Amino acid sequence: MLKTPTLLVLAGLIAAGAVVNGAATQRWAFVAPDPAVTARVHALEVRYADWQPTEVPTEMPTNERSAATSHRYVSPASGRSGFVTAISGPPGSVTTHTPDVCYPGSGYKTLRAPARETVELPGGPAVVYVADFEKKTQTKHDRVRVRWAWSTAGEWVAPDSPRWQFATQLARVPELYKVYIVTPLADDGEGRPADDPTTTAFVAAALGQYSAALGK
Repeated sequence: MLKTPTLLVLAGLIAAGAVVNGAATQRWAFVAPDPAVTARVHALEVRYADWQPTEVPTEMPTNERSAATSHRYVSPASGRSGFVTAISGPPGSVTTHTPDVCYPGSGYKTLRAPARETVELPGGPAVVYVADFEKKTQTKHDRVRVRWAWSTAGEWVAPDSPRWQFATQLARVPELYKVYIVTPLADDGEGRPADDPTTTAFVAAALGQYSAALGK
């Protein structure tokens, strides 16, 4: 027969597990997300110069109660383009499926492994991951630079272990947001070509406007 102290420890572990699971699946009302914020994020169309947005079906994998919205942006005057995807949902879902896993899984070669980058924004710096990928076929040569980061209230971060970091904040992070910003690289670029001013400005505009949508 188990002694009383042992029973109390087991009961505590079971209760803690139930709380964590309930928070992760948004079962408990005290960690319910604000639907207005989520709606703003997914309705957002980045405003930048003459670039026009087109919503496209997202190819990002989602699960549990997460959602994703993707837009392609093209400048009619210059032909320049970019691609932005926003994902929202429980932390356990939104911290997975990062580009360093998904792109190679889709046939891309990693040209440059993920590294942190700081993007200066009016409300304070954003810290993102950035990596370069390439995919060659008989009819297409696609080279892209992908940036991604997470946020809960408008401050973009790129932690070492996002799944663990946000899992430890479940009571305060009912909804986690992730953004991907994809921009093309020159076909003949070698090493790590620097972004031109237009690309830099588009990235900053996207991060800044999603920060504003999240309330920062």
